[in-house]
Amino acid sequence: MARKKVDLTYITNDSKRKTTLRKRKNGLMKKIGEISILCGIEACAIIYTPDDPHPEVCPSNQGVQNVLSRFRSVSEFEQSKKMFSQESFLSQRIVKARAQLKKVSNKIRKKEISLLMIQYLNAGNIFDNANMIDLNDISRLIDKKLGEIERKDNISQA
Repeated sequence: MARKKVDLTYITNDSKRKTTLRKRKNGLMKKIGEISILCGIEACAIIYTPDDPHPEVCPSNQGVQNVLSRFRSVSEFEQSKKMFSQESFLSQRIVKARAQLKKVSNKIRKKEISLLMIQYLNAGNIFDNANMIDLNDISRLIDKKLGEIERKDNISQA
């Protein structure tokens, strides 16, 4: 059975938030242990919670010290090579969102042009008051549709 999508917003109910934190923290600790064993890597987690003055560490204090000392021994360039700053993460998300917006805008424009063409043809006035941009888009749409029809006709005749 598929899980429902989690709404990633702040949980305002204190008891529900604490319960969620405890469950997610335990799951994270379990995953750290699993990935270490399955992949043979050194991994650690340090979690500070508002209710506990001491951080919780996984796998152990010594394990965390080993991972941190190994990380510090790597050059600063190598450390930052695969890290994301908030700025770079957000800029990547913005680029993806813009690409998605452009794709959706193109889809909407194609539907608008198709609808506009149908309205013109049904009304009987052949593009009397259309602007140049709409006419160019309609022309491209007609060329594309004719190409598709010719391609399908060639396939059916073959």
